[in-house]
Amino acid sequence: MKDETKIVVTGRDPKAHAGAVNTPVYHASTIIYPSLAAIRGTEKIPYTYGRRGTPTTAALQNAMNALEGADGTMLTASGASAVSLAILSAVEAGRHLLMVDSVYQPTRKLCDQLLAGLGVETEYYDPLIGGDIAALIRDNTAMIFMESPGSQTFEIQDVPAIVAAAQKAGVKTAIDNTWATPLHFRPLDHGVDFSVLAATKYVVGHADALLGTVAAKGENFTKLQSVHGLIGHSVGPDDVFLALRGLRTMPTRMKQHQTAALQIAEWLQGLSFVRKVLYPALPGAPGHALWQRDFSGAGGLFTVELDPCSEAQLAAMLDNMRLFAMGYSWGGFESLIVPCKIARTVTPYETDGQMLRLNIGLEHIDDLKDDLRDGFARAGYKI
Repeated sequence: MKDETKIVVTGRDPKAHAGAVNTPVYHASTIIYPSLAAIRGTEKIPYTYGRRGTPTTAALQNAMNALEGADGTMLTASGASAVSLAILSAVEAGRHLLMVDSVYQPTRKLCDQLLAGLGVETEYYDPLIGGDIAALIRDNTAMIFMESPGSQTFEIQDVPAIVAAAQKAGVKTAIDNTWATPLHFRPLDHGVDFSVLAATKYVVGHADALLGTVAAKGENFTKLQSVHGLIGHSVGPDDVFLALRGLRTMPTRMKQHQTAALQIAEWLQGLSFVRKVLYPALPGAPGHALWQRDFSGAGGLFTVELDPCSEAQLAAMLDNMRLFAMGYSWGGFESLIVPCKIARTVTPYETDGQMLRLNIGLEHIDDLKDDLRDGFARAGYKI
């Protein structure tokens, strides 16, 4: 069954819900047990407490399992909490964590502030290291965490090479796969132990709910499920319902995001004041060969590096955009634009240019180009 069909048919059981096409929203904390044997645990029942799951959460988990190729998926309240859940499922005090240097800023803060205080040493590595990461693995290394492409600078990691090095050393791996989603890259098929998504982005798709997922197989899922319960993660049923609704149209939306992003990236590449377009799906862009090898498609997020401009020129551009709004997160239907602030530890990204991250939404491509063209003119760029 193709992924597009899986997304439509899995996680739904109309016969169990009076014929309703979509699984209803179950608001529940207390679950009533049918017998003493059930409450003692000798009689198995599917639901025992609201935090542990309801038919609403199970519907999304089942759909994500099919898409990820996972034995199980745990839901969290945000992408950031999904990252922490994956890491804490393998890392503990006295252990060593290898973290990609191009990682999402909140993940960096998690490592540098919370994990450091808990006795976990984080070592950052070059996102382009590939199989050479073997030289950084220590006896106490617990996990290698990847994000591909990297946040803001969009480096594509050689995931198979990193996984091979990790498996040889008995080290767990995790990846933030939010940009590609399992539609375009299936981490578990490449041997990654934990697949992390900020479902807030493309799964929800409408900028109206926060959600995270972590998928795994076998003993990795067993540990993931245990840590999830110990930490006390819980997701509101209304947010889960919004994610289920968004998931059904994700393939259609993703196609349009990629089509529009690629056309706009190609157009930007031809402008004299554009130094770089960091979009792996763009031929000639950094990481394009690895993207072609490992991915079946792309997200609609990328960064463009322009010639330098003043803060006043940048404000003249961004403060007056008609379609591109300034706001964090991405993956929704609305196009967004924000200036980049790149944080690195071992691989500095040096430029005097102006870097802007663009989330290409579902507006017409010509209208988006017109909005950018007018913005560039306000900033003093000559087209």
